Amino acid sequence: MRVGLIKEIKTKENRVGLTPHGVAALTGRGHAVFVERGAGIGSGFSDRDYQDAGGQIVDTQQAWAQDLIIKVKEPTEPEYGYLRQQIVFTYFHLAGVSQALTDRLLAAKTSAVAYETLENAQGRLPLLAPMSAVAGNMAVQMGCYYLAACNGGKGVMLGKVLERRHGRVFIIGDGVVGTHAARTACGLGAEVTVAGLFPENAERLQRDIASDLHYLRSTPEVVAEQVRQADLVVGAVLMHGARTPHVVTEAMVQSMQPGSVIVDVSIDQGGCVETARATTHEAPTYETHGVIHYCVSNMPGAYPRTSTVALTDATLPYVLKLADGSLQALANEPGFAKALNTHQGYLTCRPVAEHFGLLDQFKTFPDAF
Repeated sequence: MRVGLIKEIKTKENRVGLTPHGVAALTGRGHAVFVERGAGIGSGFSDRDYQDAGGQIVDTQQAWAQDLIIKVKEPTEPEYGYLRQQIVFTYFHLAGVSQALTDRLLAAKTSAVAYETLENAQGRLPLLAPMSAVAGNMAVQMGCYYLAACNGGKGVMLGKVLERRHGRVFIIGDGVVGTHAARTACGLGAEVTVAGLFPENAERLQRDIASDLHYLRSTPEVVAEQVRQADLVVGAVLMHGARTPHVVTEAMVQSMQPGSVIVDVSIDQGGCVETARATTHEAPTYETHGVIHYCVSNMPGAYPRTSTVALTDATLPYVLKLADGSLQALANEPGFAKALNTHQGYLTCRPVAEHFGLLDQFKTFPDAF
C-alpha cells in the first residue's frame, strides 16, 4: 500500500504519526511510504532519518495523495481540500470539534479511522492510553506552574514542605489521565482526592500510588464540594467517542478561590468544565471568575519526542494491519472496527451521529461497506 506521513500544522504541534522505526517496519513489508518534508523535525527526526528507513521525502500534496494517511491530530481547515476517498488514521475527536470536519469527511467519502475509539479485547482504548498518560502527568505540572503567584496563581505550592503536604488537588476521573495525574500530584506531595464512578478502584489507586490518597464516588454534590476547596482541579472525564458532559458547572467554578487553576484534559471531547474552551500552546490559559483555565487541546504536543515514540509503539501494529489488509483488517477485529468513524459518506460511530443529529446518515459496521 502507498502510505502518506503528514507534517502536523496545528498550532505548536510537533508530534509526528510515525518514527523512522515505524516507517522501516512498513517499507520492510514492501509498502511505499511518502513522508512530507520536515514532518519529524519537531520530534527530533530528520528527513534523512526517514530516508534511511526507506521513506520518500515529498511535498504536502504528494504526501496527502496516498491511500493510507497517518497523522496525529485531526485535519484542520487548510487540510480539508486534501481529503478524498482514502483511509485517514489519526485522532479525530469528532464530537469535540466543529461539525465542519465531519461534514467534509462525509462529502469526501473518507474512511476516518480514529485512534481514540479503537478498543482492544478488554474494551480499553490502547491508542488513547499513551497520550492520556502524558497529558495526566502534564496536567499537574501545568497546574503547579500556574498556581505560582508570579504566573497569576494564588501562590500555593503543590508539594511537601518539612513533611507537611501543601496544595489540594481534585481529579475528576480515575482512568489513565486521572491515574497519572494522581501519581504525579502525590509524588510532589500534594493532598490528592480522586472522584470516580467505581469505588472498587480506590484500593488499586491507594495500593499503586499512595495509601493516603482520597477516593470519593463522583456525584454532583461531591464534585461541588471538592471543587470549592481545591487549588487545582483536573478534568479527566472520558466518554467513548461522545462529547464529554459538563461535570463542573459554572457555579462551581465561581465558588473557587481567585487564583485557583483548572486543567481540563477532556477538552478534546468538548471539555467536562462548563467554562472550558479550547486553547493552544501559544495562548494556553485564560481567566474566568478569577480562576485560571488551562485547556490546550493537544497537550502532549509540548513533549513531542516522548509522545511520538509512545504513540508509535501503540499504533504501529494497527498501521501495519491497515497497510497489509486495508479496511478488511477491521472486519477481522470487532475492537478495531470501532475505530471507523466515517466511511463511504456514512457515519459509523453512533455517538458522533447522535451528537450532530445525523442518525439518518449512520450505518453500523459492516453495513456501510
